Amino acid sequence: MVMNTLMQLTPRQLRQAADIQEKIASLQEKLAALLGASAGPLVLPKRKGKISAAGIARIRAAQKLRWAKVKSAAK
Repeated sequence: MVMNTLMQLTPRQLRQAADIQEKIASLQEKLAALLGASAGPLVLPKRKGKISAAGIARIRAAQKLRWAKVKSAAK
């Protein structure tokens, strides 16, 4: 999918993309220099969401409704 997108870009757009990528790399190097060599990319911890019982019930009800529509359309 990315390959198709790259094939549709003009040479000028490809050059702009390469320039932006170089700027990002340069900024990452500067950030690493400020934070210390051991600092890698900043990664935020993943949030574990919890769904309430009411939320699960709504999801189940909606899924049952979708299946009922599919089954009724098949008849």
